[in-house]
Amino acid sequence: MVKYIGIAVLVLLVAGSWFKFQQSGKRLADLDEKIETLFNKGDVDEEVPKLKVERQGMEGEMTFNGILLTILTAGLAGIVFATWLLPAFAQKLTHVVYDSGEEVEPDPFHQARVLMAQGEWDGAIESFREGAEGDPLNRMPYVEIAKIQRVNMEDPAAAVETLRGAIEGQEWEENDAAFLMFRLAEIYDEDMEDRADAVTILEQVMEQFPDTRHSANARTKLHDWGMA
Repeated sequence: MVKYIGIAVLVLLVAGSWFKFQQSGKRLADLDEKIETLFNKGDVDEEVPKLKVERQGMEGEMTFNGILLTILTAGLAGIVFATWLLPAFAQKLTHVVYDSGEEVEPDPFHQARVLMAQGEWDGAIESFREGAEGDPLNRMPYVEIAKIQRVNMEDPAAAVETLRGAIEGQEWEENDAAFLMFRLAEIYDEDMEDRADAVTILEQVMEQFPDTRHSANARTKLHDWGMA
């Protein structure tokens, strides 16, 4: 919603700049006509010099309005392209590349990625959750949701809740479980400044996956923190 309000404001600014640019051009043309009329009448010493000074100021104002209009129009065009045209082009290109006589497995997370590209964070999270219901042992949607919450929404507590729910709610393969636990420890340490809980998570990795590279990586991290 905030994004659409911003676009509407930008549209109004472009329209206002365009109106002022046109008005400046009209007033400039009126001054030129007035100067020419007075010049033809022989009045070149009194009114004409004043009008020429006024014309110079008007010309500067028109130039400024033109620059402002160009900047605002370019910004609006860029936002429209990134928000609507680029995702539509990417979707069209996908169809061109993959549409053939063969059946192509639909990507359950395509819509979530489109919403991410548009900056629709809540919609993207909901779409990833819906996709995860059909592929519950795929760690990717949970990782993406946590990333959106942590980076884009600046809500690391929500990211922690997402990862904890994923870890505790599924019987993961070793690599997937360790990956999610390391991401959880990272958020605790870097975003929430809670190294104690981060240490607890890494110790759980060592207990849960002894004699594995995951345990070794956790031990190395703890050693770097001076807690091995």
